[in-house]
Amino acid sequence: MFDIEETLKFLLKGTSGNDEEALRKKLTDVYNEGRTLRIKFGMDPSAPDIHLGHAVALRKIKQLQDLGHTAVIIIGGFTGAIGDPSGKSKTRNQLTKEQVEDNAQTYLEQIFKVIDRKKTELHNNAEWFENMTFSEVINLSSKVTVARMLERDDFANRYANHKPIAIHEFFYPLMQAYDSVVVRADIELGGTDQTFNVMMGRNIQKDFDVAQQVPLFIPLLVGIDGREKMSKSLDNYIGIDEPASIMYEKAMRIPDSILFEYFKLTTDVNLDDVKKLIEEDIILAHKKYAEEIIKMYHGEEYIKEAEERYSTVAKGGVPDNVEIFEIEHNLINDGIPLTNLLVISGMVPSKSEGRRMIQQNGISLNGTKENDPSSIVTIEKFDNNELIIQKGKKQFKKIVIK
Repeated sequence: MFDIEETLKFLLKGTSGNDEEALRKKLTDVYNEGRTLRIKFGMDPSAPDIHLGHAVALRKIKQLQDLGHTAVIIIGGFTGAIGDPSGKSKTRNQLTKEQVEDNAQTYLEQIFKVIDRKKTELHNNAEWFENMTFSEVINLSSKVTVARMLERDDFANRYANHKPIAIHEFFYPLMQAYDSVVVRADIELGGTDQTFNVMMGRNIQKDFDVAQQVPLFIPLLVGIDGREKMSKSLDNYIGIDEPASIMYEKAMRIPDSILFEYFKLTTDVNLDDVKKLIEEDIILAHKKYAEEIIKMYHGEEYIKEAEERYSTVAKGGVPDNVEIFEIEHNLINDGIPLTNLLVISGMVPSKSEGRRMIQQNGISLNGTKENDPSSIVTIEKFDNNELIIQKGKKQFKKIVIK
C-alpha cells in the first residue's frame, strides 16, 4: 500500500489551484479499497513530437509511479483525428487515420523516456470509440446540454462572434470524459487549459455510476517565444527527441524572464542554486539548463558536442556535423526553384514560408544571402556536389547530389 500524506505531498508539489481536501478524500477511499491510484493522462497524437510541455505532466506521473501508483496513459487514436478545440478560435483541421497512427507510434517511442513502462497501463481510445454504436453515441450526447457546452470560453466567444462551431467539436470533451469512465480514473492530470474537459469527466463518470475522478491541474509551460503555451503548431517547442544540438540552441533562446520556470517545471535541479545562478550569470544559467535537458533525454556524453556546435555557429561558422539531405541529380540538371528545395529538404514546411524567409533575408546558400523568392538553384551553385543551406543564424543543412 501507500502513504496517503506522502502521495498528497507529491500530488500538490509544483501544482496550484487544486482541491487538497478532495484529493485527500480520494486517496483515503482508494487506500481503504486496498489498491493504488489510477492516474489518467491523455495525449492526442496531433503532431509527431512530444515536447517539454508534455513532459511536465509525465514527470509528475513518474513521481507518483515511484510511490507505487499506476499511470493510465490514453493515446487519442480516435479523439486525435478530431483535435481538441480548447483555446481555438476556429475549427481545427481533422487528421487522417494514417497521420494519427503514425504520430501515435512516435509517442509510444518517446513517453517511456520519462515514465516507467512497467507501471504504465496503455490504451488507445480507438479501442472503444470505433466499436461504439450510434445509439450509444446518442446516449452519451444526452448527458450534457448545449448551454453547458457554450459555457466554455472558446465556444462562447466563437458563438458570440458568429464564428462557426462544428457539431463534432462538441463531442471532443464528451469523448475525453468517456475515456475516464472506461479506464475508471481516480485522478486526471491536465493543463490549466483543460479545466472544462477534465471537469466534464467527473460529471460523465457520475452519470455512468463510476466513482468520480479528482482533477489535478498542472501549470502550462510557455513556449520559447515567451508568449504562447508550448506547441508544435506554433513552432515554439523543445522536443524531447530532438537532436542534442537543436535542444541546446533552443534552450539558449528561452527568454530570460521565464528561464526559472523551465528549471522549475522540467528539471530536478536545486531551485535555490538556480535562482542564484540566474541573478549572477544569465548566460551560464542558459547553458546549465541546456546541459540538464540534454543529459535527461540523450545522455551526458552528448553535451560537449552540442556546446561546440553552438559555439561554432555563434561565431559565424558552419558546424562539422551538419545534417545531410541527398537529392537526385536529375532534379538539379534543369534547376530547381529555391522554395521547392527548401520544402523537400525539410528546411521550411511550405513554399509560402520559404518565400517569407527569403524575403526577410533569412536564407543563405554557401554563405551568400538569397533575397529573390523566384530564384532557381542550378548545379553551378554546388561545390563538389555539395550545397550548404542556412536558415536564420542556427539551422544548417548540407544538400548532396547523389
